[in-house]
Amino acid sequence: MRLLILSATQFEIQPLIQFLEKHFVSTSTVTFQKGNLEVSLLITGVGQASTAYGLTRTLAGRPVDLVVHAGIAGARALAIHPIGSVVQVVADVFADLGVEEQNGDFIPVTALGLLDENQFPYSNGWLRAPEESYLPILPKVTGRTVNRVPGTALLIQQLEQHFSAEVETMESASTFLVCLSESVPFLQIRSISNQIEPRNRANWNIPLAIERLNEVLIDFIRQW
Repeated sequence: MRLLILSATQFEIQPLIQFLEKHFVSTSTVTFQKGNLEVSLLITGVGQASTAYGLTRTLAGRPVDLVVHAGIAGARALAIHPIGSVVQVVADVFADLGVEEQNGDFIPVTALGLLDENQFPYSNGWLRAPEESYLPILPKVTGRTVNRVPGTALLIQQLEQHFSAEVETMESASTFLVCLSESVPFLQIRSISNQIEPRNRANWNIPLAIERLNEVLIDFIRQW
């Protein structure tokens, strides 16, 4: 079993790295082996472009059996998905790909007719994970991917108008696009660090989100 775990930043999966260093045999700086399980790590850098490039380059160099994209995310409703909860994103979208009109309205690329909303691998404008990839232990959510994390109520409202999603990240849809296009099985696992609201870092809890995220990742690897 060849497992690729990718994250935008190393600190998001640092506890997992420490676990692998302790319990697995290191066969390279980014690859660990235990029995028939090989775990490779990929730190792509933040954002859609870095994720798409890093993942595509890695998959072109060596095949893997499963990609697990892990990281933190904002949630729309903390009452449903509180900070520290871990979810599986099963549908995602490039939410700010489009144009802004003179009056400030945002028009998604599909509404402009520049992208067929059902052109493979899209389905009604969304990128969707196959149901056979669903993990029974995690809540299933929709996500939206943005280049610019919204910090004002106006921008949040514009995104919600077109792509109402339960969580928000800066990379997720890139992994959906690459893995669906290349027919590579994948999981998108995110831990909630903050609410989607006008920017207020005082309400964030990144350490808790990272702790819970890595607990799930380590348990997942132990199952193999």
